[in-house]
Amino acid sequence: MLRALAVDDERPSLEELLYLLNADPRIGSVEGAGDATEALRRITRALESGPQGPEAIDVVFLDVQMPGLDGLDLARLLTGFARPPLVVFVTAHEDFAVTAFDLKAVDYVLKPVRKERLAEAVRRVSELRGAAPRIPVHEPDPDHIPVELGGVTKFVAVDDITHVEAQGDYARLHTDRGSHLVRIPLSTLEDRWRSRGFVRIHRRHLVALRHIGELRLDAGTVSVLVGAEELQVSRRHARELRDLLMRRA
Repeated sequence: MLRALAVDDERPSLEELLYLLNADPRIGSVEGAGDATEALRRITRALESGPQGPEAIDVVFLDVQMPGLDGLDLARLLTGFARPPLVVFVTAHEDFAVTAFDLKAVDYVLKPVRKERLAEAVRRVSELRGAAPRIPVHEPDPDHIPVELGGVTKFVAVDDITHVEAQGDYARLHTDRGSHLVRIPLSTLEDRWRSRGFVRIHRRHLVALRHIGELRLDAGTVSVLVGAEELQVSRRHARELRDLLMRRA
């Protein structure tokens, strides 16, 4: 049973696609998204959940031309993950088929969508998903992380992030140009970015070693200077941090 996400900015087209997919017995569940930005947020949760997790998505049925981030842009982003969902393009435009298959699309369905043609796309997806066992894999560290700015998705380079601050279930990413709030726990970012030189210095802070300017010792307390901001280092993390900085030097 496939878990699907349908993405189309035109509401009638999206509702029709959802209806046809729900009628296919190989589709176990299907959700809808009105634009690629909303879809990216949903797919990010799915990837964090893992291939067997409750948020997992097997296939995305994706329109091409949408305002802002379009379907081809979203498909390009998905190619950067270790185990992204499969992609089937559903569009009224024939001109993008070559690009779509270059991006490893499973199928390219033209509108108006015929039930039989969509069923063929589902068959191809079902065969591909059944060709190999689903095993847990770790998502590689991406070079960028998506953030929301006034309804627009921006991509912040991980190398530009100086430190991360825990704020409940959210994390605030700090760069030299400002900060961004993302709905990712600090512990998840710690695991994801450990290989990129990020280290936990406090229950509330994760810091990029390359952005530490000074290590300060004062009356038994330890702190680091990151840009113009001084951050306290907890006692349990102080020794590990000093060792890492010495090795890096």
